[in-house]
Amino acid sequence: MLLGAASAHAELIDIQWDTNGRFEKATTVEPGKFAEICSQLTKGQTIAWVFKAETPMNFNIHYHEGKKVEFPAKVDGALVAEGKLAVPADQHYCWMWANKTDKASQLTLTVQK
Repeated sequence: MLLGAASAHAELIDIQWDTNGRFEKATTVEPGKFAEICSQLTKGQTIAWVFKAETPMNFNIHYHEGKKVEFPAKVDGALVAEGKLAVPADQHYCWMWANKTDKASQLTLTVQK
């Protein structure tokens, strides 16, 4: 985990793709906590993503190569963001949102193959 502290609480969610290759989720991210969705992806896939939050979120898409962490996308302090991930390698990818504010934040997200 990127936030590594034993006391860090997170909502860790495995992406469950529907029959159309889509995953949607609404969740609350508590102050100082994070939410993370993850899936195994294959090089060459393109995944569209979009999210909205009630408070600014630090957001990234990441994967691990040994001890090194790669970040195909990273945005700090975003209420809304969208993009496309052109999958660069066969890896387990995670989309992560960290709430650095002192207020709980409703987060809605969609990823689409």
